[in-house]
Amino acid sequence: MQCPCQSGAAYSDCCEPFIRGKTQPNTAEELMRARYTAHTQVEMEFIEKTHDPESKQEIDMVGSREWAESTHWQGLEIIQTQQGGPDDDVGLVEFKATYEADKGPKVHHEMSEFHKRDGVWYYTDSMHPTQTMVRESPKIGRNEPCPCGSGKKYKKCCGAH
Repeated sequence: MQCPCQSGAAYSDCCEPFIRGKTQPNTAEELMRARYTAHTQVEMEFIEKTHDPESKQEIDMVGSREWAESTHWQGLEIIQTQQGGPDDDVGLVEFKATYEADKGPKVHHEMSEFHKRDGVWYYTDSMHPTQTMVRESPKIGRNEPCPCGSGKKYKKCCGAH
């Protein structure tokens, strides 16, 4: 199975070792990808475990589980990262997560802050909470022609990124 974080790697080689506790993410982006993947797999224990211990009591785990279970996850796009490398203690990761919910297609756009404590990365908070956006144009099917005009199928062109 391809990893839901869209790294291009197999799940077993990408996010699964983090989620199963076999190894720790080396970067803030790796943790961001693993947390997204944990939502797609409804692995809420990982979400709770990787949330900053200082603000863990603020998490609504019941609501988070309900959201993960009722959502059809479609993809993750990392927009940018700032710091968050193996030698850093702080990192920011801006991302967009696309999904289908009961009211149609949506995009969750967020700038997440991460802190490393005792060598372990934790999700701290959303730096710029943004509104979940609703797609304005119809969804492009994977087998439809790419709108860029290349003549290729969307999944083999712009949809492959």
